[in-house]
Amino acid sequence: MNLAEKYAYMATGKPYDDLDPILIDRRNRATELTNALNAAPKAEQRAQLFQELIGSAGNDPDVNPNFRCEFGDNIHVGDHFYANYDCVMLDGAPITIGDNVLFGPKVGLYTSNHLFDATERKLGGCIAKPITVGNRCWLAANVTVLPGVTIGDDTIIGAGSVVTHDIPANVIAAGNPCQVLRPITAADKTGFVGNDFV
Repeated sequence: MNLAEKYAYMATGKPYDDLDPILIDRRNRATELTNALNAAPKAEQRAQLFQELIGSAGNDPDVNPNFRCEFGDNIHVGDHFYANYDCVMLDGAPITIGDNVLFGPKVGLYTSNHLFDATERKLGGCIAKPITVGNRCWLAANVTVLPGVTIGDDTIIGAGSVVTHDIPANVIAAGNPCQVLRPITAADKTGFVGNDFV
């Protein structure tokens, strides 16, 4: 199998060999590119390296150091994506992120999981399931998103949450495991219109 065929197989959720030399080489490439990205002093340089690293990116990605990913190829972000410090994305399966999404510090998205049987795990057995984050979401500091999760548009995930299952659109959710606390309503508006300094 070539790399594209391996990714397609991994996206099915069936067990795959995480120690495959082709995958190891691709991880090494991702490490080299993220090292360069994290060393870049200017946001414009980081954005260029981020776009080179990942599968696709919209306009104006802003990724702070230290960003890490497993492969990069399976990450797709929309316009105006922002990742604060120490973001990690393990992209054995596709990670799809919408427009105008904000990640707080130390957000982690993990599509991959080791197999539960110890012998299979020792042999490099893994599975992966895709993660999707909708438009205009905010994942606060130290949020962990586990394999197979979809988060709906406009949703906020509170700091320290572990998201183990799908979360609907337009809600505030938090906890371990993450649960919906309430919808976001018109009462949450403050009247802020931007560039409002006195």
